[in-house]
Amino acid sequence: MTSSFIRHVVVVGGGSAGWLTAGLIAAEHGAAQPDGLRVTLIESPEVAAIGVGEGTWPSMRDTLRRIGVRESDFFRECDAAFKQGSLFARWVTGQDQDRYFHPFSLPQGFGDANLAARWQESYGNVPFAELASYQPHLCLQGRAPKQAATPEFAAVANYGYHLDAGKFGQFLKKHCLERLGVHYVPDHVLGIESHENGDIAALRTQAHGLLEGDLFIDCTGMRSLLLGQHYGVPFLGQKHLLFNDTALAVQVPYAREDRPIASQTTSTAQRAGWIWDIGLPSRRGVGHVYSSAHTSDEEAERALRAYVLHSGGPQDCPAPRKIGFEPGYRERFWHRNCVAVGLSSGFIEPLEASALALVELSAAMIADEMPVTRAQMDVTARRFNDTFRYRWERVIAFLKLHYVLSRREDSDYWLENRAPASIPDSLHELLALWRYRPPIRGDFPRIEEVFPTASWQYILYGMGWRSAPGSTARTDGDMADGYFREAADLARRMLPALPSNRELIDHIRTRGLPRI
Repeated sequence: MTSSFIRHVVVVGGGSAGWLTAGLIAAEHGAAQPDGLRVTLIESPEVAAIGVGEGTWPSMRDTLRRIGVRESDFFRECDAAFKQGSLFARWVTGQDQDRYFHPFSLPQGFGDANLAARWQESYGNVPFAELASYQPHLCLQGRAPKQAATPEFAAVANYGYHLDAGKFGQFLKKHCLERLGVHYVPDHVLGIESHENGDIAALRTQAHGLLEGDLFIDCTGMRSLLLGQHYGVPFLGQKHLLFNDTALAVQVPYAREDRPIASQTTSTAQRAGWIWDIGLPSRRGVGHVYSSAHTSDEEAERALRAYVLHSGGPQDCPAPRKIGFEPGYRERFWHRNCVAVGLSSGFIEPLEASALALVELSAAMIADEMPVTRAQMDVTARRFNDTFRYRWERVIAFLKLHYVLSRREDSDYWLENRAPASIPDSLHELLALWRYRPPIRGDFPRIEEVFPTASWQYILYGMGWRSAPGSTARTDGDMADGYFREAADLARRMLPALPSNRELIDHIRTRGLPRI
C-alpha cells in the first residue's frame, strides 16, 4: 500500500469548507479531465451547515480566482459585499468615543520607516490606523475599494468580502459540479471500513454502499466524524485562554432598501463578550459572542436586542439562533490518510474572521502538496501538522491580544482576560519585546503568516499600547511624516473618486465587472 498512487480524494461534508476544499483540489489536479485526480464529495442531505461565517480575508479573492469563479457571479449569487477591515468599538475603555480600525491595507511606508515610534512621539492623540493608512477614512465614508471600471478581483484598496454563508456553499457546490468535475454523493455515512494498517479504506453509506478512496478529507463540522470520532485524535481545548463559547446570531433587515452598506465588520465589546455587525446588500448579520461562564443566555439576548434597536434595527427582531462551541483545535489535523478541514479541525471564535481563512489555507496546502503515493503522504502529513499547529497558536495569540490590552473594568470577564495565567506564553514574550520596540517581521518568521506584522501593529496601537522610553532605534521622523502625509493625500483623492459600497454592488449585479 505504501507505493500505491493517490487516485481518489473523498471529501466528507459540504458547506463552505467542503466545497472550497473540493474545488481547490479539483481545479489544481484536473478533476474534470479523464486522466485527472478523482474528487468526490459526500454529504448528508439532512445535516445543515452551521453557516454563520460571513466575513473573509482578502485571500478569498485569490481562492475564488484560482477555482475559476467570476467575481460578478459571486456578488450576484452570494448576497456579497466588500469588506475592507474591522472596526473595534468600546474594546479599550468601553466609552462611546472608544474606537479603532484594523484595515486590510498596509500602513503607508510600512517597513521603510519606524511609523509607530514617530506616531507615539508626535501624533499619539490620533488613532494609529487613521494616521498611517488611508483605508479607515474610506470605511468611515462607506466607500467601495474599487471603481466600476476596475477588473474583477483587482483592487484600488485591499479588500475581502462579507457574504451569506448558506448561499456561498450552494454557489460553490454548483460551480464544483458544473465546471470542475467534482462527483457528488448525497447520502448518509453509516460507518467506516479500515485497511489492516489502520488507513480508512471506504465509507459505508446508506444508499450507495461502500465509497472507496485513497485520501479522506473530514469536513463534517464540529462532529469531526473521521478525525475525532473514528480516529480519536484528541481535542485541545483553549477556553483557559479565550473564554467565549456561545453565540446568538440574527438577521436584521434594513429600514430602507437604499440604506448604506458598511465597508467593514464592526465589533462592539460588551460586558461578557462582543457583538459583530456585518452589512450585506439585503440585510445585516448581527450576533453576540460571549462566555457562558460570565453571563446568561437571557442577559446576552437582551444585550443583543438592545444593540439591534440602537443601531437602527426593528424592535420586533426575530428570535436569535443559538450556537454553542468549545474553543480549541485537534492535536493533529492529518492522521494516516485522513485530514480535517474547517470546524472538524477546530474553532476558536469569530473575532477577525479566521475560520474561513484557515479553511482556505488548509485546502490550498492540500492542493499544492497533494501526495502522489501513500508513502509520500506521511511526509506531507508531518509538514501539514507542523504548519497548522503553528497557525492555530498564532491565531490564539493574536485574538488574545485584543483582550489583554483592554482597560475595561466593568466585569470579571475583562479582568480575568488580563490575568497572566490566561495569556499564552508566546504572547507574554512578544509583549516583553514590544515594550521597547514595535512588532517587526522577525517576530513572525514564517513566510506565510496567518496575520502579517502590520496587523499586530494595528491592534497593538489601536488598543492604546505605548512603548517605554529607552530604545536606541531611529524614529525616522521626517520619513515617517512624509508617509503620514502620503496616506492623508491618498484618502483625499480616493474619497471623491470611489463609489459607495451599495452603488458599486448595484452596478455589479446589473452590469458586472470587467474581466482581467
